[in-house]
Formats: sequence, structure tokens, C-alpha cells
Amino acid sequence: MAFYRQVGAVPPKRHTQHRDEQGRLYYEELMGEEGFSGDSSLLYHRGLPPALVDSTVWELPDQRTTPNHPLRHRHLRLHTLFPGDTPAETDPVTGRRLLLGNADVRISYVVAKGGSPLYRNAIGDELVYVESGAAVVETVFGALPARQGDQVLIPRATTHRWRPTGPEPLRAYAIEATGHITPPKRYLSKFGQLLENAPYCERDLHGPTETISAPGTEVEVLVKHRPGGQVVGTRMVYAAHPFDVVGWDGCLYPFTFNIADFEPITGRIHQPPPVHQAFEGGNFVVCNFVPRKVDYHPLSIPVPYYHSNVDSDEVMFYCGGNYEARKGSGITQGSVSVHPGGYAHGPQPGAYENSIGIEYFDELAVMVDTFRPLELGEGALACEDPTYAWSWSGRGPA
Repeated sequence: MAFYRQVGAVPPKRHTQHRDEQGRLYYEELMGEEGFSGDSSLLYHRGLPPALVDSTVWELPDQRTTPNHPLRHRHLRLHTLFPGDTPAETDPVTGRRLLLGNADVRISYVVAKGGSPLYRNAIGDELVYVESGAAVVETVFGALPARQGDQVLIPRATTHRWRPTGPEPLRAYAIEATGHITPPKRYLSKFGQLLENAPYCERDLHGPTETISAPGTEVEVLVKHRPGGQVVGTRMVYAAHPFDVVGWDGCLYPFTFNIADFEPITGRIHQPPPVHQAFEGGNFVVCNFVPRKVDYHPLSIPVPYYHSNVDSDEVMFYCGGNYEARKGSGITQGSVSVHPGGYAHGPQPGAYENSIGIEYFDELAVMVDTFRPLELGEGALACEDPTYAWSWSGRGPA
């Protein structure tokens, strides 16, 4: 993401001396992607960034996955995963329950009241959608307030922690990449500016505005990493607090983007899913479906046509409004539909005909399309609606 930002105190020339009022040197850290040939930022620390004093195993929640076999469409009811009053100790990082995953992306859900430990995902970027509630995301770059509808993008290896705020628990849908998550290339100029045809612009992306002063020693950070393809965790204890940054600048940093700022692209006839795309990752895309006027051809059918996305699994998280194409299927807010690649899906019986004449859709959903098959995590197996696969026929197994 080539949108330059500067926060706090940095020297006039990079890789030169930067000192405090007493003449002590700050320690410069270059945080860069793609072998330092991609986006990067320079951070200036009071203490030595690599100074570790301990490293032990962090036992992650269940990360096992099960193939979608026999193959069928799935409906996950996420709100049943955290029934009743959420325990105060449940936090937005260690409390996540794995729903779906493959070698490129893993999707989790959590309902949390407590603040998380310091955390760093060394596998890839995270895009966390705030379904409801609010939080402050404190990072090595500074603090980000996060509210309902925000998509919080946290670059790989960014040390951070979540602090839910307000009376309601935080409901969060986490998309964890193996690699990076960026605006689609077709939205960007050759120098990285968002183009006029993009459904959002730089003004809609909100990064940190000031650094955090958090002195301290012997500070623990939970690190998620993937040696040999297996997702594991390590507890690292640092001699100095990672939030000892006095300033930074560059094009690599966390930001929030609210789904309400996504400007829908519409047409006379039904538009295909790529017009809803907001971000892309390695072998997957993220799309936002927002309230919008719909097709205005006199003979239009506003709901999607039946479609077979032969190369992709489609995962739709329903997070607001009324989704016309799914009426009668039991899908409500907090539902996730999983439509595997290779065979058709689309509107529920009656929705195709009943959409004729509708002028506006009041729906809110976040979709992930993957280009490799997804497997089911323990969270998905715990909250599946077993009748959904048969909802188009009205019949199930004998």
C-alpha cells in the first residue's frame, strides 16, 4: 500500500543519527515486505528491537481442519459459538475459534470482552471485521480506534493488542492471510494511487496519528508462525516494550476502513461479484456487499443469477440488513454460507421471481472467495446448520 504517512519524530534523512534531548541514539528498524523490494516503514525505538530474554511454546487454540467431504454447501451460525454472557477473560486474539482454512487464508470468529495480550502474526496480514462493539487496537505504529463496520488491516509481524471499549462485547470476524492483503491492482495507478474508478479512496483509510508511550521491561508477545506449514505459537519475552517507538514514516502501517465508506458499483443489469471487491490476498479476494440501488433495466432480475464459480470457494458473512437471495434459508445476521467451487448455487426458491421490481437492497455482507478449497475448522463443525445444503430442493437425505 503505497500511501505515505509520518507519525512522531523522525530525522530529516533516513538511516542517519536520531537522538533524544540527552543525546542518546534512537534505534532505527526497517520493517519491509517482499525482501525489502515492497512497501516498508522506518521505526525509531528507544530500546533494541531484537533484544529477547526468553522464548517458549504458546499452545494455540485448536487449529485442525477437516475436508469438506462429502462435498456440500454449508451454513454456519456464528452467534451460537458464544452463547449467553461472554466471560470477561475472553479476548479478541486467544479467544478466536477457527471456522475455515487452507494454505492461503484462515477465517475465525470471536466474541470478547477482555483485552488481548501483545500479539504478532508472523504468517501474514490480518483483516479483522468488527461486526459490533468497539475497541482500540494499540500497535507499534500507534493506536487505532475501531468501531462497528470497520475492517482493520494489520500488516504481517505488526506487534499489537486489542482493547474492547464500551458496554457491549466485541464481535470480530478475522481473515488471516498467508502473505499480504492489499487494494486490488486494477484500482491503483502505476505509482500506487487509488484511481477514480475505485470504490474507495485514500481519505477512507485511517491510520495511526500518534505513537504510544509504553515503557517497560520483560514484556511478553504472543507470536503466531508456520514452520513446515503447521500453524504454531511462541511466547517471546522482550527486554524492552515494543511500543517504545518515538516516530516512524513510510507506506507500511495498520489502518481501518469502514464498510459504510465502500461506494457500490451498480448497473442496468446484475453486476458480477468482482464489482464488490475491496481487497485481494494471495489466492483469495475480499468483497463488500453494501446497501445499494439495484438493477434498473425494465426486465432486470435484481438477485444474482445461479452461478458455478468453478475455481473458487465462496464464503459470505452476513453482518447486517436483509439478504434477498437467501430468504427462506434460515440465514440471518451472524450467518456464514460456504459455497464450494464446482457446482451451482444462488437464490433460494422463490427469491429469483420475488426480486423482480425491487429497487433497493438493504444488505451488508463480507465475502471471501478462495482459489484453493477450504477445509472446516472446529468452530464451523460446532455451529453448522445441517439442513442448509438441501434448502433449494426442500428435501434431504432419506
